[in-house]
Amino acid sequence: MSAGTDDRARSRERATGEAAGGDPRLDALVGRLPPRVSGTVTYLLQPSNRWVRMPAGALLVVGGVLSFLPVLGIWMLPLGLALLAEDVPGLRSQRSKILDWIERRKPHWLGAGSRPNDQT
Repeated sequence: MSAGTDDRARSRERATGEAAGGDPRLDALVGRLPPRVSGTVTYLLQPSNRWVRMPAGALLVVGGVLSFLPVLGIWMLPLGLALLAEDVPGLRSQRSKILDWIERRKPHWLGAGSRPNDQT
């Protein structure tokens, strides 16, 4: 992660009292997103934003299912499920299993390396 990404992660932890979503692995993945998207996802993961997070997650899941349409994409499905997992215990355990898999198979996604879309 770059210095700017580390600063954003620290400010998220200070603002919410914990990492985004309560899981440092999720925080590492959110930190790899482009800054604008990262800020939005971090906002949605704050505990006080439950009533915004649930409809946003549901809309992202529907958009992911309708990914065959030109504007929508399959990327919406995992993001929507991750947002819904904050409030649905069954999805939370599945999210934890997926993050465990990522930690084992793709540790560079969670590592301190540079973001894939950096132009440095």
